[in-house]
Amino acid sequence: MNIVQKEIVLQARKRGFHLITSEILENIPEIESIQTGILFLLIKHTSASLSINENADSSVRKDFENFFSDIVENKSYFYHTYEGEDDMPAHIKSSIFGVSLHIPITNGKLNLGTWQGIYLCEHRNHGGSRNLVATILY
Repeated sequence: MNIVQKEIVLQARKRGFHLITSEILENIPEIESIQTGILFLLIKHTSASLSINENADSSVRKDFENFFSDIVENKSYFYHTYEGEDDMPAHIKSSIFGVSLHIPITNGKLNLGTWQGIYLCEHRNHGGSRNLVATILY
């Protein structure tokens, strides 16, 4: 078994759901030479998350943001507000979505469905750059 591991720094993005599939692939060109393997992704933050979902229609990402803001934002009972009103909602959203993904690699490509892409789910208004650890086993 072989292992490749890299840390990827994603540029800062505003709150929302952002497709990062191409950015991942640009940072891990080794995928192209792997016939069968698995990519593990971990985001090293508690106020952002990762997800796989619709990659064609951007309105899906807007609907995600609207839905999760509606159910989690502006709750008067939050105690953890030291870093701003968006901090505790960001932690909750991160726990709902999760901080890791595992994706099969087949014939030099991520084996995703036709309409699937990798999302960075940025839950802070100004979250800053985000660090991912990408580990490939093959």
